[in-house]
Amino acid sequence: MPGIVALFVIAEPVAAEKVGNVDVDWLGNDIVIEAFADPEVEGVTCHVAYFERGLIDRLQKGNWFEDPSNSSIACRQTGPIAIGDIDRSDEGESIFSERRSIIWKSLSVKRIFDDENQTLIYVAHAREVQNGSAKMSISTVPLFQK
Repeated sequence: MPGIVALFVIAEPVAAEKVGNVDVDWLGNDIVIEAFADPEVEGVTCHVAYFERGLIDRLQKGNWFEDPSNSSIACRQTGPIAIGDIDRSDEGESIFSERRSIIWKSLSVKRIFDDENQTLIYVAHAREVQNGSAKMSISTVPLFQK
């Protein structure tokens, strides 16, 4: 189509740092804990915990590429808060995503701004091509104004 220019902006993914690893059984299954800073809200850090299946468990059960959708999130103020240009719609915006299977599933974190209550809401959930999961976790960070 002449005269039409398409501009694609690919947001750089937020890098998470692995800060903990809890062995839960002898099959190599672990609970992994990662930390990441909100890219648009200075002073907020989120910690996400998720279940990671081990090699023995994958071989034993035969469902090699399957990972559970369970996750947990906690976000806290870790410094002075400075809000950048954030999406203020009720859909919010995705601030973190990490693949949890080769093709179909990822762990996502969305930020939603509750303007009336001056609170940031963070929702961790599994994102799948189909058969979305109802498993989610939520954390809030109040914005106290003086």
